[in-house]
Amino acid sequence: MKAATIHELKLELQDLPAPQLTELCIRLAKFKKENKELLTYLLFESFDEQAYVENIKAEMLEQFGEINTSSVYFIKKSLRKIIRTVNKYIRYAASAEAEVKLLLFFCTTLKISGIPIEKNPVIRNMFYGQLKKASKVIASMHEDLQYEYVREMEILSAN
Repeated sequence: MKAATIHELKLELQDLPAPQLTELCIRLAKFKKENKELLTYLLFESFDEQAYVENIKAEMLEQFGEINTSSVYFIKKSLRKIIRTVNKYIRYAASAEAEVKLLLFFCTTLKISGIPIEKNPVIRNMFYGQLKKASKVIASMHEDLQYEYVREMEILSAN
C-alpha cells in the first residue's frame, strides 16, 4: 500500500465532518503510543510551551538521577535513552526556542552530573553532538534571541 502525500491527506480531511474526524483521530491515537503522546501535547500542552519545557526538564532530571554509574556502559545507555526521549519531545513542540532550551539543559545537566565527559570518547561525542545541534538551531533564530543562548553555549564549551 502506497501512503498518500500530506497534501492529499489535508484535502481529504478538510471534506470530512467533525464527528468522523474525531473518530479518525481516536483511531490514530490507539494505533501507536507516539501518536497518542503527540495528540496529548497538541490538545493539552501546546498552549503553554514554558510549562511543557519545564515538565520535560523535570523528567530529564529524574532520568539523570536514575543513571546507574557503576559502569560506563550503563551511563552511555542511559544517556542515549535520555537523548532519544528529549528528541521525541522536541519533535512534538516543533519550536526552535524549546529545542535550544532542552538541548542546553541536557548539556548543562550532563556537565554538572559528575559523569566523566572527557574520559570517554562516546560520552564526549554525545555531549558535543548535542551542543552542535543546539548551535545550528541557535543560528537559525532571531538575533535578539541568539545572544543569551550563545553565551550559555560558550560557557558549556569552555569548561
